[in-house]
Amino acid sequence: MTTDSPSMADLATFALVAQHGGFRQAARAGGQSASALSEALRRLENQLGIRLLLRTTRSVTPTEAGALLLARLQPALSQVAGALDVLNELRDSPRGTLRLNVPVSAARFFLQPLVDQFMAAYPDIVLDIVIDNNFVDVVASGCDAGIRYGERLEQDMIALPIGPRTQRFAVAAAPSYLEKRGVPAHPRDLLQHACLRGKFLSGAMYPWDFERDGQTLTVDPTGPLIVTPTVIDLAVSAAVAGHGVIYLFEEWLEPHIASGALRPILRDWWPSFPGPFLYYSGRRHLPAPLRAFVDFVRASGPAAAA
Repeated sequence: MTTDSPSMADLATFALVAQHGGFRQAARAGGQSASALSEALRRLENQLGIRLLLRTTRSVTPTEAGALLLARLQPALSQVAGALDVLNELRDSPRGTLRLNVPVSAARFFLQPLVDQFMAAYPDIVLDIVIDNNFVDVVASGCDAGIRYGERLEQDMIALPIGPRTQRFAVAAAPSYLEKRGVPAHPRDLLQHACLRGKFLSGAMYPWDFERDGQTLTVDPTGPLIVTPTVIDLAVSAAVAGHGVIYLFEEWLEPHIASGALRPILRDWWPSFPGPFLYYSGRRHLPAPLRAFVDFVRASGPAAAA
């Protein structure tokens, strides 16, 4: 054990690794190499003379001492970050990195115009956009804010409308498929059809929900293809090729419906749902890049982001 006091940088590294549960994950979030983080942790533990993290091949978890240090350290690091960020707010244009966690649909259908406008207005801010359809803790994931739908928001989060305020799921299939297999007249008929399914990275399947005249129901069809959100275009292509029925955001299918490559079915049963929200923690000082983005979204209004 040395007599030197630990540096703030090494303490911040410990907090980063502990929060992300691993050196590789922390390296991605912090923009550093895993080896540099490991060296900083080794140096900090030598200086303190106590083990702070338990390392295995699969995970990194705090020891009892590490957990105690982390609980005391996080509020202090947040205060330091907030104090330094006050200087950022005094600049003519804020700078830094804004990390957003967004679903595939947001990135594809309404976020781009808003991002273009924001980048033009704030050239010193770097946008780091993580595409993720899973339901994550935005703070624990190392992101400043996320875009999700209302029913998935945590109670301690602030939610700001962004994008279209009402959306629908649509159902469609290629004319060649419908000529061969027939046109479903009721959602339950889908149980007799080949359906192209989507699933979350967790393995959970997307539900196929329907509604009409106050009646709601969910069907769990089967079919020859299951994809995750990052490759949903594979399912769309399979539907166009005549391999089955697809259930997806209306915006995703509309170009193919307009061209005639897909034919809408069960239109009276298409369910609508409230649009997405930008959400972020209300328990801490907002970094200048995030404050700029929140103000920009508010000034633009949901319709401008759609």
